[in-house]
Amino acid sequence: MFSNNSIYKSYYNWWKNVDKLILFLILTLFFLGLFFSLVSTSLIASDKLNTNSYFFFIKHLGLILLGICLLISFSLFEKSKLFKISIILFFVFFVCLILVAFIGVEVRGSKRWMDLPGPLPRFQPVELLKPFFIVMIATILSLENKRNIYFKYLLSFLILAPIVIFLASQPDIGQTLLITLTWLSLIFISGINLFVFFSFFIFIGALFSSLIFFVPKFHYIQQRLLSFLVPNTGNNYQSEKASEAIINGGFFGKGIGEGTLKNRIPEAHTDYIVSVISEEFGVLFIILLMIIFLFFVYQVFKKLYFENNNQIKLILVGSISIIILQALIHIGVNIRLLPTTGMTLPYISYGGSSIISTSILSGIILNLTKRKINY
Repeated sequence: MFSNNSIYKSYYNWWKNVDKLILFLILTLFFLGLFFSLVSTSLIASDKLNTNSYFFFIKHLGLILLGICLLISFSLFEKSKLFKISIILFFVFFVCLILVAFIGVEVRGSKRWMDLPGPLPRFQPVELLKPFFIVMIATILSLENKRNIYFKYLLSFLILAPIVIFLASQPDIGQTLLITLTWLSLIFISGINLFVFFSFFIFIGALFSSLIFFVPKFHYIQQRLLSFLVPNTGNNYQSEKASEAIINGGFFGKGIGEGTLKNRIPEAHTDYIVSVISEEFGVLFIILLMIIFLFFVYQVFKKLYFENNNQIKLILVGSISIIILQALIHIGVNIRLLPTTGMTLPYISYGGSSIISTSILSGIILNLTKRKINY
């Protein structure tokens, strides 16, 4: 059993050595998400669920509190223990991803979720897989007992391939692209030959194109691309309403509670949260939000200059890459620079699996950016 003194000492050392600016930025983003959950979901709960108007907000609050506990837990681990636990959890959630194909829950034509037994909620395995996927790939790419670097790339690709196959079969092309782009960013940072890198890039691009245009299961993506490129074709209702909301909000917004997008399209508080925020608070607030994200990225990348361990460098790059890529895709969809993907905005959007995944990623980042000490 741990004594109260040892527990106090652990938390004291954690607080003393954690990067407080990065922690502050993470908590700021989480509590901004909580605030927007309050203003964007209260009417949805009362109108559609005929229940407490703060239903989603209370649930979001509970998820963030759980997320902060996970964040602190993952940031407290010793680095060697963090890597071991992450690899074990990678295989656990990889098995869950496989099981989705057999016992998953189908929602709107996509089988991406699992229902846990008992009182535990529904979750999306790929969201919980992502943080540990990064640790797994970084560990492979930083192996010292393998001299042939191309063997490491092949091994990392063999980890990526089944994940992509299971995601594509759900189908979930948005997460498939996100995982693939994160993998590409990791092998690029690892020092790969540019010819080999672009060969990978072209191969993956050709593979996705073949899936979209020649496999019937993915024709819905073809229709989304077509409706995105030629707005007069297909169903662009959600994208059009999201764009209208941003335009109607202008620079300063219509005011808290004055927006209508959250009541006009489904999942506005997840997939179109940027449009909801822009309509009520204005484009200037979205710019401020983007500045916070970019400052967060800058603070993490700044730590890389003082880090000599390649595994830690790769994990940090992968963690921050997946966060910023997901944020850029989400914003791109909302302003119609990209076709609809159903991607949440990290820290801000409502969604249990997304919040937990982002919390774990944040805990890993805080762990690996702590000031080095000898305990």
